[in-house]
Amino acid sequence: MAKLNVELVTAEGRVVSQEADFVLAPGAAGDLGVLPHHIPLLTPLRTGEVMVRNDGVEEYLFVSGGFLEVLPDRVVILADAAERAEDIDQTRAEAARRAAEETLAEHAGDAMAAAKLERALYRLKVAEVRRRRRDRGSRPGAS
Repeated sequence: MAKLNVELVTAEGRVVSQEADFVLAPGAAGDLGVLPHHIPLLTPLRTGEVMVRNDGVEEYLFVSGGFLEVLPDRVVILADAAERAEDIDQTRAEAARRAAEETLAEHAGDAMAAAKLERALYRLKVAEVRRRRRDRGSRPGAS
């Protein structure tokens, strides 16, 4: 079966470089699923979750801002920020969520606080997906 080469890069360096059967990314106009031989495109990214599936194994990542380039055999994600699910510090993300909510409560309509809240919520969501998958895999009889 054909594969995609997937690269996810931030200013700090490469976060992901691997083969994949399928990539799901948060494009500006909505979530975008990419299979091998997809038509070429370039789109801005919004804050959200990227899922990379290879041979039935799914990896989840948080991304914030940047661009997604799709070629028939390659997906390149240039993100402002990105973290693998297992690298997300849930305590720090929860503190960021609370701080952003407090700022929004005091200053309704604060766009910066709203963006920080969105970022914290997606980081928590990605970390939670990872935790649930890990817990499901550790139960007796789970596969």
